[in-house]
Amino acid sequence: MMLILSTGKFEGYRMKAKDGFTLIELIIVIFIISLTTALVMPKLWDTGERALKSEAKRISNTLMYIYDEAAGKKQVYALKIDFNADSFSYESEKESRSFKMKDNIRFKDVIIPSLGEVSIGEIIYQFGPMGPEEPITLHLIKDDSEFTVMFNHINGRAKILEGYFVEG
Repeated sequence: MMLILSTGKFEGYRMKAKDGFTLIELIIVIFIISLTTALVMPKLWDTGERALKSEAKRISNTLMYIYDEAAGKKQVYALKIDFNADSFSYESEKESRSFKMKDNIRFKDVIIPSLGEVSIGEIIYQFGPMGPEEPITLHLIKDDSEFTVMFNHINGRAKILEGYFVEG
């Protein structure tokens, strides 16, 4: 059994009533809001460059995939680039897939040594079991931003560069 003695007075901690926040508290809150805004706003103000880079990566990955599949399956694959529809596709005897460019992204031009610079119509670029016969450079554009995808026909790897570049 426990015995509690009391004097009748409450002598515990008393909190003083406040009418508002101190200047230090306000400064800290404003600092936290400013820091959060500074970190979030650049992502909201994307000028489309992120979408353009993403599309360049998708094309690059598709080129490397076709190269690897043609070599691995000993089949001929054809890459078709359609400037009028802003699309690209590939097909083989057993497989095909097509892609539409997103967010007003389009092909500016494509450079293949035997054809030169092409910017209208359609291009068909073939991948045999030993790879394509020549390199290809694709230029993508959205508004004022440009990206270049350079595909190396010897090793089957692609390089993505920000801006307009020509192999040479």
